[in-house]
Amino acid sequence: MFFSRAHKRFFYRMLSWFSLVRGFNILVLILAQYFTARYIMDFNRGWRAILLDLNLFCLVFATALTASAGYIINNFYDAEKDRINHPNKYLLEHLNSQHSQLILYLLLNMAALIVASAISFRAVLFFTVYIFWIWLYSNTIKRLFWLSNLVSTALMIYPFFGLTLFFENYTPVVFIHASFLTLLLLIRDLIKDLKNLKGDWVQRYQTLPVVFSVRTSKIIISLLVFLTALPIYYLVQHPLGLMRYYFIFSVAYLLVFLSYFWVAADQKAYLRAHNGIRFLIFLGVLSIYLIHK
Repeated sequence: MFFSRAHKRFFYRMLSWFSLVRGFNILVLILAQYFTARYIMDFNRGWRAILLDLNLFCLVFATALTASAGYIINNFYDAEKDRINHPNKYLLEHLNSQHSQLILYLLLNMAALIVASAISFRAVLFFTVYIFWIWLYSNTIKRLFWLSNLVSTALMIYPFFGLTLFFENYTPVVFIHASFLTLLLLIRDLIKDLKNLKGDWVQRYQTLPVVFSVRTSKIIISLLVFLTALPIYYLVQHPLGLMRYYFIFSVAYLLVFLSYFWVAADQKAYLRAHNGIRFLIFLGVLSIYLIHK
């Protein structure tokens, strides 16, 4: 019985850490970076060359470490808001003390800079900037009207900017891909504000639905959805192999999404809408494999 309780306690603590660092998101980030490197940035190299590229591995690993640390510090500053919006998640993630969370945050960032130093001094500067802006966003910017959504989206795009610098690939199609992803990430972040409206209002976060209204937020999100048509139109004209069908599917998917989104009126409905955009982003990551098919 003693070992059973001890094992259960250990399991829940590991689950708590996995939730804190958003383990699934980190795995998707790693997959997205490698797929982008292989099929968009340098499609002439095979998987063997990509996977054995030590500098690329260090770049991806340092990104994963920094992003994991970012989720921890973001959770640290959002603790009171999460207690209101996600009480079960709050209980799980606080099985490990905030002191332990801060120690892991510092260790992960230090490890990221050490790994980055194996690439170059410029890589260390790149990740130092990344770490600083994640902390600034979590500590201050997140409470600021509108700027929080823009900075949050920029921080999620930043690792792919690092890939662009690494491969020195500045072709227009790379930036059009990035613009489509940016719009989806911004839409997702604004929906998250609707989902977290109660806690944001209590904690005085100046989010779009708090400052204006839910209706205004829905109008802006809808406009952003329609704006995705611009990069989609350009991308389907480009030779993207079977991935062009992903963008065609995205048009129909987003129209169905909008019809559901406008009738959504509670936290559960906004959570479904939020997960719907996350699914489209994840599907986009997988479809990168189809670019040259």
